[in-house]
Amino acid sequence: MTVPNSVSIVGGGIGGLSAACYLADAGADVTLLEQHDTLGGVAGSFESDGFRFDSGPSWYLMPEVFEQFFESFGTSVDAAYELERLDPSYRIFWKDGDRLDIPADPDALAPKLEAYEDGAADAFHRYLDHAEAVHELAMDRFVYPRRDRLRDWLDTDVLRAAWALPLLQPMDRHVRSYVEHPKLRQLLEYKLVFLGGSPYNTPALYTLMSHVDFNQGVFHPVGGMQVIVDALVDLAEQLDVTLASDTPVTGLRARSGGVQVQANGSTQTADCVVANASPAHVEQSLLPPEQRDHDDEYWEERTYGPSAYMLYLGVEGDVGPLRHHSLVLPVDWDAHFETIFDTPGWPTDPAYYVHVPSKTDPSYAPDGHHSVVILVPIAPGLNDGPARRAWLRERVLDDLAEHAVDLRGRIEVEHEACVSDFANYFNQPQGNALGLAHTLWQTGPLRPAHGASAATGLYYTGADTQPGVGLPMCLISGRQTAQAIAADTAA
Repeated sequence: MTVPNSVSIVGGGIGGLSAACYLADAGADVTLLEQHDTLGGVAGSFESDGFRFDSGPSWYLMPEVFEQFFESFGTSVDAAYELERLDPSYRIFWKDGDRLDIPADPDALAPKLEAYEDGAADAFHRYLDHAEAVHELAMDRFVYPRRDRLRDWLDTDVLRAAWALPLLQPMDRHVRSYVEHPKLRQLLEYKLVFLGGSPYNTPALYTLMSHVDFNQGVFHPVGGMQVIVDALVDLAEQLDVTLASDTPVTGLRARSGGVQVQANGSTQTADCVVANASPAHVEQSLLPPEQRDHDDEYWEERTYGPSAYMLYLGVEGDVGPLRHHSLVLPVDWDAHFETIFDTPGWPTDPAYYVHVPSKTDPSYAPDGHHSVVILVPIAPGLNDGPARRAWLRERVLDDLAEHAVDLRGRIEVEHEACVSDFANYFNQPQGNALGLAHTLWQTGPLRPAHGASAATGLYYTGADTQPGVGLPMCLISGRQTAQAIAADTAA
C-alpha cells in the first residue's frame, strides 16, 4: 500500500488500533491520540478489590478474523494469547422455568430441539447449512472487500449473489420459515442484540451469526478481553506507532496541507486523520460546520443500537446454575424489544445477559468468590437518573433470584454503567453502547463511508462505519480504512 507520510488516529479503540497497525506497517508515521488513560475503547477491563471485570464486550466470536489479523503481521493468535473453547457455549434460562445448555457441538444440540417442535432437529441442520453458505458469501464478497460506494455493490461478484436477496427480509420472518416455536426462534435470533438490532429490524443476511455461534463456537481469551487489547497495543508499539493517552482531541479542520488536530491546547497537522469515534460526534463536536457531510437532523434520524444498564458485581460464594455466559429470557420478548426500538422506555420484564468468567478463569475473582456482570439492553437516550437506575437494579436482581440464583446479600463489590456513562465517557450518540444498528438501511454501503466527503483527508473506522458492530468487524474496519487511504493516496 502507498500511504501518506503522517497519520493521526483519534481514538484508541479496536478499530483505531487496527488501522494504526495496518498504516504503520505500510510505512506511515502514525500517532494515536486517546482521550483516556487506557486503550481499547469500550473493550477492556477494570479491577476492584481483587475482582476483575470485562467492562464491555465479553463474547469472543469469529476466531478466523483474529487469526487473519495477526497473520497479516507475521504472527498468530497463539503467540498473542491463549484461547479456551467453552462447552457448553452458554446456558439459556427461560422465565417459565425451562433451561437449555448450548453444547459446543451443534450435532449434540439438534436432538434437544425436538422437545420444542417436531422436525426441529432437521430444520436446525438446514438452517445452519444455509447460515454457513451465507457466512461464506458475506465474508468473501461483502465484509472483507472494501465497498464504500453503492456502485461498488453492483459489480459482477455481487450480482452473482442475487440468490441472497431474500435475506433482505426481516430476520424473524426468515427464521419462521424454519421453526415456529418462540423459544427456538429466540435461540436463532438473540445474536442480533450483538449487532445492535432486533429480529424485526435486522435483515436476514445476519443469519450468518448462527454459523458463527453454533459452528465456529464461543471462546474465552484466558485473562479476559484485556489480553486482546494488550496484544494490539504490543503490535502497534512493535510497528513504531506513537501512543498518546490522556490526549483528548477537541477540534479537527481539513486544510490544503493536511488535517489540523487540536489536542491538549496545541494544534498539529497530519497528512490525514482517522477518527475511531462516532461520525455523529466528530461532525457535531469536532468539525467546523462547513466540513460536515450531514446536518444534525440526519444524525437524529439514525437508528442506534441499544444502550445498556450494566451491573459489575463481586459476589461471595457459589453462583449456582449460572454458566460463563447465561441468557435470561422471557418466553415472549416482544415487549422488551418494543421498549428499545419502538416506544423507548424501561423494561418491566427484561431480557438480559449474565457474564461469569470466573466460572472458567479463576483469575477474575478471589477464592470462594465470583465476578459477575449483568447486562440489560435498553433504549438509547433514556433519562437514567439515580432513582431509575436503582429501580432497574432491584428489578433485575429480584428477577435473577427468581429464575436462576439469588446474589442479594452476598455482593462485596458493586459498580454500574448506563446511558449517560456511554454518552459522557465514550461520546456515544444518545448513550448507545454498540454503534449504529444493522437495520436494512444501515447495512453495507448505507453505513457511513470510511472517507469523509467535505473534509478531505478525514477518514473513519470502527463500529459506526463499515463493516459494522463487534470486535471482529472493527478489526476489519481498520484494514478497510487503511485501504481507503492507500487508494486515495495512489489516485
